[in-house]
Amino acid sequence: MRRHITFERLHNFRDLGGYRTADGGTVRWETLYRADSLAKLGDAEPADLQRFRALGVATVIDLRYPWEIDGKGRLPETEGIAWHNFSIEHRPYDQAEIDPELDPWRYLADRFAEVAEDGAEELRAALEVIAAADGPLVFHCASGKDRTGLLAAVVLGLLDVADEDVLADFALTELATERLVADWHATHPGRELRWPGYGRAPAEIIRLFLADLRERHGSVYGYVTGHVGLDPAVVVRLRARLVEGP
Repeated sequence: MRRHITFERLHNFRDLGGYRTADGGTVRWETLYRADSLAKLGDAEPADLQRFRALGVATVIDLRYPWEIDGKGRLPETEGIAWHNFSIEHRPYDQAEIDPELDPWRYLADRFAEVAEDGAEELRAALEVIAAADGPLVFHCASGKDRTGLLAAVVLGLLDVADEDVLADFALTELATERLVADWHATHPGRELRWPGYGRAPAEIIRLFLADLRERHGSVYGYVTGHVGLDPAVVVRLRARLVEGP
């Protein structure tokens, strides 16, 4: 239960700490969080915002499109928190309208590959902020599933967390699927949800994504220091900040 932070309005807020790294270290708890949209705190009960503030978050990275922020809002202004918007996805699509006849996990893995290729500049900026931040940081998109899941997989990969843990972390969003679907229906009354996989996050998506990334770039490290253009020194700082031990 330490991994999952319970809120009334947020459905997918969790700690990325506790995973073991290849050299015997452990990802630090209470340092890096992933979440669904923090804009929901704007209409939440005061206890939700108080719970969020109690985490001591000093930096927020919002991975959504600017038009999503304009339409849905952002984290309520909170003193002492640095807020960044890095829109890593460049080709919008409507998951509610995905053809039910398609292979859904292959389809989403292909969309992840597009984000990995298109969003290099924004991903580099996000990784630089994570490596340099003081205090706890949370990154999020709308559901905390795809864009957030991609960045989480890249970060954990750079920390040399085992694939089985990276996949399992992604799949934890499945615990939030029912609430994410309910939110969609509440936001789109009378509209049909065509795709039965909406809100799902099976590990197969990340397995396919990582396999494709390695085929193209050799490794997660090769991807970020090559295509993304991240200075290797930033990876060193990222590991120093996020990993303790062995």
